Amino acid sequence: MNNKAETFQRFGKAFQEKFCHLMLSDRPFCDQVTEVLSVDFLDYEYLRVFVKILIEHRSKYKVHPSYEIMETRIRTDCNNYTKALKEQLIGFYATIKSTDEIPNSQFIKDSSLDFCRKQVLKGAMMKSVKLIKSSSFDEIQKVIEEALKLGTDNNFGHDFIKDFEERYTLTSRDPISTGFERVDEICKGGLGKSELGVVIAPTGAGKSMVLVHLGSQALKQGKTVVHYTLELQDTVVGNRYDSCISEVPLGDLFQNKKHVLYKIKDIPGQLIIKEYPTKSASTETIKNHIERLRKKGIEPDMIIVDYADLLRPTRTSKEKRYDLESTYEELRAIAQIYKCPVWTASQTNRSGLNAEVITMEAISEAFNKCFVADFICSLSRTVQDKQANKGRMFIAKNRNGPDGLIFPAFVDWSNVKMKILKAESEESISDVIADSEDNKMNFLRQKYQKQRRG
Repeated sequence: MNNKAETFQRFGKAFQEKFCHLMLSDRPFCDQVTEVLSVDFLDYEYLRVFVKILIEHRSKYKVHPSYEIMETRIRTDCNNYTKALKEQLIGFYATIKSTDEIPNSQFIKDSSLDFCRKQVLKGAMMKSVKLIKSSSFDEIQKVIEEALKLGTDNNFGHDFIKDFEERYTLTSRDPISTGFERVDEICKGGLGKSELGVVIAPTGAGKSMVLVHLGSQALKQGKTVVHYTLELQDTVVGNRYDSCISEVPLGDLFQNKKHVLYKIKDIPGQLIIKEYPTKSASTETIKNHIERLRKKGIEPDMIIVDYADLLRPTRTSKEKRYDLESTYEELRAIAQIYKCPVWTASQTNRSGLNAEVITMEAISEAFNKCFVADFICSLSRTVQDKQANKGRMFIAKNRNGPDGLIFPAFVDWSNVKMKILKAESEESISDVIADSEDNKMNFLRQKYQKQRRG
């Protein structure tokens, strides 16, 4: 077949059948082409149905279907089609299943964008014919221009040499300060755009408080913060922000309402608090809400999800850990889509309830979700620590600097305050464990001596 001599006809039935076959057999090709493909580009109904089933399965289950899954889906859906369409669809699937190799597959791949452009242009021309009758020439121009834009993404990627300086500037990450000076030092200014940060803590240790602190610091920097609460009421979260910003204790907010209002009015940033009942919202729910905000001119600079484990998975599997891992992957995708930092939290398992230091091994349900995050810190508070308003922050993971560090912390729940204290020397995990073991030994010695005296 002479490619140069071909016109629009080169994208006929044979091409389109191979094109659809490739979409099923070659997942990377499918990933690429679905960015520009519309089902309406296909001229044959059985092919449109085939691709529709394929795309819907990928969207719903977040996985590319196998040949076997595709066959099941086709035979299930066929009950909704006419006899002729059913026979065409089953016949087409039987053909591709029996085909070991797709002829001219590379040509199909190379020509896929031209095919999509041609189909868009053809549709635009047909629409333009209708518009000519009403003399809507401006509209015709708009239709044609939009058609010609297909596949014209001007971002060709990061040029390693040309964009050298960009990699060495803070503006490329545009980090938002955590308000913890020592933490900002080790992660080069804070959590950057497109990055995911996770706070690990047992129940009642202060996960939500840390997230409110992070949001408050962003507000003070003039940032727009969108805070999703899946456990607490939006008014409760709002009160915590009031306390954190105004430095008025939670219990005294109502008596000092005027002072609180005076303080929060001086905050240059904007805060949106959105409440969803536990397990009622998914990452798709969050994306839809963000898009609605953007239509109103509200662009998030920071997104906070309190907390990810309480989100409803977009897909369900037999094991909960797979659902959680997918949720964290999708949260990071949100950070990348909207080019802003995303903070969330995760519950520890029982081993973290009264631990001196909480490491990633104590994370609840799905350890692999830690691989997705860019920054992970934990907050540990023993019973004695809570009584003394103390705690420890452990830097478990840090893509932008050192990790494995432990910082003493001041935690005042009543005032929604948390500070990283300056220690004379940095503690390591081994130091803390050793100290803990020494304390235990001293306790046992004292107990033994007391028994002997008794």
